[in-house]
Amino acid sequence: MKLLGIDYGQKRIGLAIAHGGMAFPLKTLAKSTRDKLFADLLAVIAAEGVEAVVLGLPLDMEGNETLTTRQVLNFRDSLARRTDLPIHLVNEALTSFDARERLREAGVPARRQAEMLDQMAAVCILETYLGNS
Repeated sequence: MKLLGIDYGQKRIGLAIAHGGMAFPLKTLAKSTRDKLFADLLAVIAAEGVEAVVLGLPLDMEGNETLTTRQVLNFRDSLARRTDLPIHLVNEALTSFDARERLREAGVPARRQAEMLDQMAAVCILETYLGNS
């Protein structure tokens, strides 16, 4: 099953693809208008043949909802109105930290890390989902 991992952020949306149990960074979408964001996202879903979406759910360290949690849930609801694909939520605690560490360990220059961070966080979200499935 081909999965699209999404790391939702205030300015950028990191995307990753998983197929055959392996997750790979895909791209980062810059948030501009809501309509453009969903048009770009649906285009990726169609082009990649995505069968399900895995969305990172930001909870605090105690597992409680935050303002960002509610924003992600609103995003999920908006996406669900635009596609029939199943949307799975995964606790994304520490994925950005893990993503930053992976990029550093891989020797990615600091200037490139910023542009790749959201995609790598989406990879971590997918790996968490695949590990729990």
